[in-house]
Amino acid sequence: MSTMRAAVWTGPDEIAVQQVPLPQVPDGWALVRVAYNGICGTDLSILHGKHPRAQAPLIPGHELSGWVEQAGATGPREGALVIAEPLISCGECKACRDGHGHVCRRLGLYGIDAPGGMAEYVALPPEVLHEVPAGVDPRLAALVEPLAVAVHALDLSGMEQGDTVAVYGAGPIGVLTALVARHAGAGTVVVTEPSPWRRQVAAELGLTVVPEGSTMSEVLAPLTDGEGADTTFDSAAHPTVAADLAAATRVLGRIVIVGVYKQPTPLDLQAVCFKEQSMVGVRVYTSADVRRAIELLASDELGLAAFPTRAFDLADVDAAFAAATSGQDCLKVLLTPLHGKADA
Repeated sequence: MSTMRAAVWTGPDEIAVQQVPLPQVPDGWALVRVAYNGICGTDLSILHGKHPRAQAPLIPGHELSGWVEQAGATGPREGALVIAEPLISCGECKACRDGHGHVCRRLGLYGIDAPGGMAEYVALPPEVLHEVPAGVDPRLAALVEPLAVAVHALDLSGMEQGDTVAVYGAGPIGVLTALVARHAGAGTVVVTEPSPWRRQVAAELGLTVVPEGSTMSEVLAPLTDGEGADTTFDSAAHPTVAADLAAATRVLGRIVIVGVYKQPTPLDLQAVCFKEQSMVGVRVYTSADVRRAIELLASDELGLAAFPTRAFDLADVDAAFAAATSGQDCLKVLLTPLHGKADA
């Protein structure tokens, strides 16, 4: 076999499955047979031609699970189920030299700056591969990458046992952040989300949901004696949310910006000062966060089997991107090149 199927982005709003050459595997690298690949907001930006670094033609995809087809010089053995930590760091800037490659000054990702996982096979350096314990569903394993973002957000937040936590946005990252916060000991987790279907999902997962017509601050008031959340996570990255963050958070509370804003956004910095609140941004994750995400998934401590996903055959890439754009009926859309593994 010298070719494979891959979803190839060729320009704004143009993506289709093509027969392409099998990846050339550099010395020491591994070849991974892809099981599932999640579609995220970054992939939608690429599709619409709005990602500043993506250059066509490109095989997107960085939320992938699969099996090692050809082992690298180091790393997981042949046949192992793995996920990718898809970061490409320069190794030379101060952040990299100090051991913080996830905030590399020139950070890249497989699926953006190099071919990704929306294909039957992908070549990757062994150091970005993490083995997943036997028995884990490869479909659930594809959630490790976004789950690692949530783990990293909690690690940076300083959240304490018993905290009242506010989460803006019940998309994949918001729901995962809420679940990780609850698992880490939050007393109450309150989620606000404009989509009725996503509100329902959050409620079914046992989270407290801001009802339609109400606000985060109104729901928090009786829970906190009017003080506000101890720790607030913004996974929505919407200007209306930014304007509300300081008001919803208590004096000396913590605000964590998890979602990525596309442009400078107004923020009530006077309230941040008067309340002496702390604020931290989140960019992807560390290797330790990925390993912790795998542990949480393998132990089933978050109950992610109830996390709504929908798998599309690789051939149905247009329908998969349409479903990811609509944000209805599933929190995470997956593409699979495996025959018979797509949902009916």
